[in-house]
Amino acid sequence: MTPDRSNNDADLAALWLGAITRDGVVRTLESIYARAASEIASRGPACWASGRCCNFERTGHRLYVTGLEAAYAITRASQSVTRADIDTAHARGGCPFQAHNLCGIHAIKPLGCRVYFCDRASQSWQQDLSERLLADIRALHASHAVEYRYGEWRAMLSMFAR
Repeated sequence: MTPDRSNNDADLAALWLGAITRDGVVRTLESIYARAASEIASRGPACWASGRCCNFERTGHRLYVTGLEAAYAITRASQSVTRADIDTAHARGGCPFQAHNLCGIHAIKPLGCRVYFCDRASQSWQQDLSERLLADIRALHASHAVEYRYGEWRAMLSMFAR
């Protein structure tokens, strides 16, 4: 008999929501995001605010996040996200937080969003930066004994949606 994945997902989501209320977890995650911002600023990539980065189907990329990152975004977003929002975003090929051509959660977006730029000149360093900082986020999960999962953004969001 296979375990009910929806129950496991609900349990994991609850675990991540509990962990993201701990000051040390939030402080560490935000410091990782601050390091990302500093390194990105030093490189000066171009952002045209076209919304292409949020349209995964059109750009041919997928956004992956960790459980703590998804919980962080969910608990800090000014808008809640429902399963219907996620399904609609999936059908249009994009992110449920995209509003017109802009990110509706820009200040709290996950690492994958922070390091991805459509600017082709940025592609040479994006993966390295992402991998280094993702290792720090994985270590954050481990240091606080929080189960680690790395999954596609909309699938991870659906674990929290009602």
